[in-house]
Amino acid sequence: MAPRCWRWWHWWSAWPRTRPPPAGSTPGSCQRFSTQEQTPQICVVGSGPAGFYTAQHLLKHHGRAHVDIYEKQLVPFGLVRFGVAPDHPEVKNVINTFTQTAHSDRCAFHGNVVVGRDVTVPELREAYHAVVLSYGAEDHRALEIPGEELSGVFSARAFVGWYNGLPENRELAPDLSCDTAVILGQGNVALDVARILLTPPEHLEKTDITEASLRVLRQSRVKMVWIVGRRGPLQAAFTIKELREMIQLPGTRPILDPADFLGLQDRIQEAPRPRRRLTELLLRTASEKPEREEAAGQALAPRAWGLRFFRSPQQVLPSPDGRRAAGIRLAVTRLEGAGEAACAVPTGDTEDLPCGLVLSSVGYKSRPIDPSVPFDPKLGVIPNVEGRVTDVPGLYCSGWVKRGPSGVIGTTMTDSFLTSQTLLQDLEAGLLPSGPRPGYSAIKALLSSRGVRPISFSDWEKLDAEEVSRGQGAGKPREKLLDPREMLRLLGR
Repeated sequence: MAPRCWRWWHWWSAWPRTRPPPAGSTPGSCQRFSTQEQTPQICVVGSGPAGFYTAQHLLKHHGRAHVDIYEKQLVPFGLVRFGVAPDHPEVKNVINTFTQTAHSDRCAFHGNVVVGRDVTVPELREAYHAVVLSYGAEDHRALEIPGEELSGVFSARAFVGWYNGLPENRELAPDLSCDTAVILGQGNVALDVARILLTPPEHLEKTDITEASLRVLRQSRVKMVWIVGRRGPLQAAFTIKELREMIQLPGTRPILDPADFLGLQDRIQEAPRPRRRLTELLLRTASEKPEREEAAGQALAPRAWGLRFFRSPQQVLPSPDGRRAAGIRLAVTRLEGAGEAACAVPTGDTEDLPCGLVLSSVGYKSRPIDPSVPFDPKLGVIPNVEGRVTDVPGLYCSGWVKRGPSGVIGTTMTDSFLTSQTLLQDLEAGLLPSGPRPGYSAIKALLSSRGVRPISFSDWEKLDAEEVSRGQGAGKPREKLLDPREMLRLLGR
């Protein structure tokens, strides 16, 4: 089967276009702007999938639009670079499409620019006809339980950033000298983290995982990983692909409690097909005895992983000196309601699980970017209607900051195309400023006066070539640069 990102691309080729252009106008252009022979200046904040897909759609469907993409990191591609697991290279192929977009003579990348600090959103709105906020979810949801501050407790987001080379996480230094790790949360990120912890290091040596993190993983003594969820198998958020990878992971054996699956066989018949297939795989893994050869392999497996359902974290238990995590206290739960809407309710019972590493994978969340932009702190999103930011004409949003941190890259693509379509409709309807706007020329002057030196896409390609060169000796696709100061030095800054 073709990689998911390319299947989505073929699906996109049939996407419905915006309204046909009036007679005599340039195909894909806005009537008001083509009549006045103006170029719509559009700014996108964030260069992850949401940002690049938004830019791609705008450029494809407006023949004169110019799009500037601003990024706080020195390098582009957001979670495709810093979030996708190193052993999933096929998902990263979408970078090829984003690079084509960046090479358009109507698109420019400006890295090393922190919107909200180096330049404000009102300043961007003054310089552009429209601004799209696509900066994703760069924070994690806290557990808000006692002991969360102990050494040995990390967010899964930071752990993923560490092994994927996110500069802000390069000095995370997790201690993997314990034999048991607990991951709180049962989504795809939780399974990614568990898989990286348990994969034999030699299987990661030819990926783009950072050499610094691989050195730590080679010394790891973690043999058991528990993946804990508040609800039951029917509410698990991971997908079948990630579960199958865990089941087939070399040198490991799965531990599932058959009691967690009692009565599920009948209940899943009416479930949507993806949920039914996922639950059937869980049922088979929990209840069926493996073939003799497989059973022998599992008996000798040096590592194991397990799913703990109906458990909610109450407290991280400290070591005797009170400094490190030594375990976690879990509340036993039961479900009220059914299906996806079921709620976990404590039964009053608790269970203590010894461990030396706790990774919280209970969700990402966005941060407010600028005081002028509305923000819902409870939902962690920018209030919007179909991508139009509430009460701020000319300001739009796409991706996770629009809808919350859910879905795969294909979901973000669809979402971003819809925001772009909304923007183009507003442009055509005359709802955006009709006079000329200076675009990047005005912002460039502001940044220069503030001592900010942006990174261009050609600058990134020099860094890219250096990473690829460094990786070749070890047979890796690249060895990522981790230190922004080194990156600037390589660019002669």
